[in-house]
Amino acid sequence: MAELPVSDQHSDPLRVTIVEDLALLRDGLTRMLEDNGCKVIAAVDTPDDFLAALEAERPDVAICDVRLPPTFNDEGVRAAIEARNRWKGLPVLILSQYVEQTYASELLADGDGGVGYLLKDRVANVADFVDAVKRVAAGGMALDPEAVSQLMSPARAVDGPFAELTDREREVLELMAQGRSNKAIAAELFVTEGAIEKHISKIFDKLDLAQSSDDHRRVLAVINYMQAR
Repeated sequence: MAELPVSDQHSDPLRVTIVEDLALLRDGLTRMLEDNGCKVIAAVDTPDDFLAALEAERPDVAICDVRLPPTFNDEGVRAAIEARNRWKGLPVLILSQYVEQTYASELLADGDGGVGYLLKDRVANVADFVDAVKRVAAGGMALDPEAVSQLMSPARAVDGPFAELTDREREVLELMAQGRSNKAIAAELFVTEGAIEKHISKIFDKLDLAQSSDDHRRVLAVINYMQAR
């Protein structure tokens, strides 16, 4: 899940709020994060308690299960979207048992970075999970490869500037959505980093993304592409 590069903006421990109804997983996430230099300031099990915890003290990043009480349908993602509406720019990482395309798309709909959508199976890889949490907290993106493959399926038509992307550029964009660095993308596609840099530059040009930090433009490119599908 490596690299839209994580900023060094947090010299103090990363402050995290968790909402997860399963006590065992909630405690496990808390222990895992605190063992890796983060500070869990609240770990709750309902959407109302989650929003109240955010109101009391906004964290650097919030981790939210999709399905929460009382109906275990979409309360978690609704709470996450509500939180991002109330506190603009609040980084949110969603955990889900399955890929649920509607929820992932809704989370991205406001066009801001600082979002993640991971399957719970990924939590087993501690290094990747903690890296994803830090990446989202820094304003980047951490999307599960399975979610990316469904959201960016070639079978779904794309109009406008996206139609101008070559197959290779779409491959690069898909790997960018997973949060991979230029080096990791180059290794995956068996090309040089220089070739990947050229592909990314062409993607930015074709999508008419104004000059800004490359990290910001990577997030915008992925979000705009997903929203257009």
